[in-house]
Amino acid sequence: MEELHEILKARTLPELYAAEDAFLAARPGWEVAFRRYFLADRAAQRAEIRPQAGAVSHIGQAPLDGSGAAVWLYLVRGAAVTRTPGLTVVESGGQRHYWTGDSVSGAGDSYAQTDAVLHRYISFLEERGMTLPDNCVRTWFFVHDIDNNYAGLVKSRREIVETQGLTPDTHYIASTGINGSPVDPAALVQLDAWAVEGLPAGAQRYLYAPTHLSPTSLYGVTFERGVRLDYAGKAHSVISGTASIDNRGEVLHVGDVVKQTDRMVENIGKLLEESGAGFGDL
Repeated sequence: MEELHEILKARTLPELYAAEDAFLAARPGWEVAFRRYFLADRAAQRAEIRPQAGAVSHIGQAPLDGSGAAVWLYLVRGAAVTRTPGLTVVESGGQRHYWTGDSVSGAGDSYAQTDAVLHRYISFLEERGMTLPDNCVRTWFFVHDIDNNYAGLVKSRREIVETQGLTPDTHYIASTGINGSPVDPAALVQLDAWAVEGLPAGAQRYLYAPTHLSPTSLYGVTFERGVRLDYAGKAHSVISGTASIDNRGEVLHVGDVVKQTDRMVENIGKLLEESGAGFGDL
């Protein structure tokens, strides 16, 4: 299976759709496994969102360069791809990949909404003979007004993953928890995820970079810094969201965004190095 990642951007969402259609038309044989749209004004652009089958994610998060909308496309070639509402299944080399997006719950606070989307995802896996510890490779949590709603996400996630046997003594899941607003105005938390069925034993190796980063459990959160997956003769290094922190969990270079960015990139580099990769492999 071949893979391709591309980011497209445009002034408006309709213009972005047109650019995406042209990009895909010029690449016959490639299938979209996952799409994530970044919207500068989710309230105004909500009515312009077009229905699409498969795993699609929409986030109110303005592109850095001032574009009105951007999309990250993950494409594959040489695999069997099936798209249904909210789900893309990619089959290749004895593995079946499940990509999901835009999972939200509009009821309650961030604690209750995290509880709802995670339990829904656990049920989704169990219905297909999978489990959260064994098959979920990566999660993305987007949190509206993260300063006020992150604590509820952290508490709910910690309680739920413990019921699934995920602890500091076993492992967690590579993840991102970042500020971003779901399109649904009642939703405070959105979950996108990637799970794989059919991984050989020992295919997942978790990454720590202990000279630069602490275990996340040191400050009460429950995710891995990254994971390397080995299957079908290839390796994938999946890096979690990180920041300008050290191996004691302390924030470095407070107030200096340039130095904090440098440290964040350095931390990512150390995780890649531990996995046997580098920035040239991104």
